Amino acid sequence: MDLLQSSYAPDDASSPEASSAASSPDSSPLRLPSKSAAPAVDDTALALSSAASAARPLDPSLHLVAFNPTADQLWAPILGPQHPHAPISSASGNRNHKLGHVEDAAVLPFLFDEQYNTFHRFGYAADPSGLHIVGDAQPQAPEPDTVYNLAPSEHKRRRLLAKADNEAELAPPEAKNPASEEWILHNKQSPWAGKKEAPPAELTDEQKQYAEAHAAKKAEKEARLEGKSERTEVVVKTTFHGKEEKDYQGRSWITPPKDAKATNDHCYIPKRCVHEWVGHTKGVSAIRFFPKYGHLLLSASMDCKIKIWDVLGSRTCMRTYMGHSKAVRDISFSNDGTKFLSAGYDRNIQYWDTETGQVISTFSTGKVPYVVKLNPDEDKQHILLAGMSDKKIVQWDMKSGQITQEYDQHLGAVNTITFVDNNRRFVTSSDDKSLRVWEFGIPVVIKYISEPHMHSMPSMSLHPNSNWLAAQSLDNQILIYSTKERFQLNKKKRFAGHIVAGYACQVNFSPDGRFVMSGDGEGSCWFWDWKSCRRFKTLKCHNGVCIGCEWHPLETSKVATCGWDGVIKYWD
Repeated sequence: MDLLQSSYAPDDASSPEASSAASSPDSSPLRLPSKSAAPAVDDTALALSSAASAARPLDPSLHLVAFNPTADQLWAPILGPQHPHAPISSASGNRNHKLGHVEDAAVLPFLFDEQYNTFHRFGYAADPSGLHIVGDAQPQAPEPDTVYNLAPSEHKRRRLLAKADNEAELAPPEAKNPASEEWILHNKQSPWAGKKEAPPAELTDEQKQYAEAHAAKKAEKEARLEGKSERTEVVVKTTFHGKEEKDYQGRSWITPPKDAKATNDHCYIPKRCVHEWVGHTKGVSAIRFFPKYGHLLLSASMDCKIKIWDVLGSRTCMRTYMGHSKAVRDISFSNDGTKFLSAGYDRNIQYWDTETGQVISTFSTGKVPYVVKLNPDEDKQHILLAGMSDKKIVQWDMKSGQITQEYDQHLGAVNTITFVDNNRRFVTSSDDKSLRVWEFGIPVVIKYISEPHMHSMPSMSLHPNSNWLAAQSLDNQILIYSTKERFQLNKKKRFAGHIVAGYACQVNFSPDGRFVMSGDGEGSCWFWDWKSCRRFKTLKCHNGVCIGCEWHPLETSKVATCGWDGVIKYWD
């Protein structure tokens, strides 16, 4: 009301009495209190810094002073630097925090979080220097564990132990007796475990059978995983499918015909399929012609069987060899063809008699053999070389049955073994994408070929003139290496066009060396000219992968191919 009255004062307010009345405290108008919208500022640190600056003498080297120094500071004597190892006292003014002096420590965010979480989890942590442990709890190990170097299972175990300790401390004394109700309540694992379980009901016959079958299957699986299952003994069997094992003159059925000889030295590309051998129930992994004559064809299959077929006469299966419990990986004839080797995924290498089908000897190192080969020298036909899945090439003396040498330099499973330089050396390829050349009998690499652009080479073949080596590379090309002293890559010869990535398709030469052939992953067989590297022809051979191809040693235009469709085809 006083404010309104002062606003509407009468006309005589200009008199001296009115002016004196208006200037009195009682008659003054009301004024609202002033209020600032700025937030409150904590000036404690500023005051501390000002106090520290006021107590500190000026540095004469400064060109700019950020505060108003006093006369005492201006005329104070020049002091030397403070001793670096002197104790810091707040009275000296060396303060950078409201609570005193705080030193800077360079700690990575990850290390800080690690020690922070470790302290809150385990009760201890390492100080920034890393030399001491601080906290209430002390670790037992000299190198304490942190939250980041423990496995999740260890975290879970520690949580369960801590929970069990807490429950044990809070549990009453009756809970330690397993026969009491308190023990059941404190050790229950589910909401339905609060009461003692009733005796199990009688199972029906169907439930008993199911439980027994489940237990047997579980036991078998555990034994297989632990490697304790006993290896089943495979009964070696053989079946002769021909008319008679010896003819009227007493000659064996594997005896080559006397008139078998090469009719022409010039080879030709086959054009059509003249015969199919169907007998394997699964894919065929390898085929080999009988040495020098080719009147018989040996085949290894994924159905664990090895069969030998007649090529010149009736073209039927002559004998079946059954001795492997798993798929057969590789086969190899001896020089005279009377014996052959087989390598299977059952980790066994078996030495067979071709005529009778009996296993002469069995070799094994406990690893899967990928390739087997006999030394080609006539006086060393008892020496066996095998490339294993454990990166080794193992050499056996089949007369004594002992391992005489191990070539252990590869970094992956060994895929091929090829003898060169009059059988004094041999070349091996591996899954480690390298080639290594060895002196026979000396486990030291004399030549190591490995380039960044190289791929794995699962198949190799020697040229008939023994000067070149063809290697099937998994980047869809065939590379040529020299077998001379330097074992160099021939960059001018490269055979490509086929698709073999992921498949160990065999590469081979014609007997006169004019053609290079190879299967591919699409079921075709490719032929190239050796000199010009041009593709001559492509034959569609199989429905699946064409894994193997062999040129007949005498018939200059005959080729045999095999594939994963289980069929062996003969081309002319």
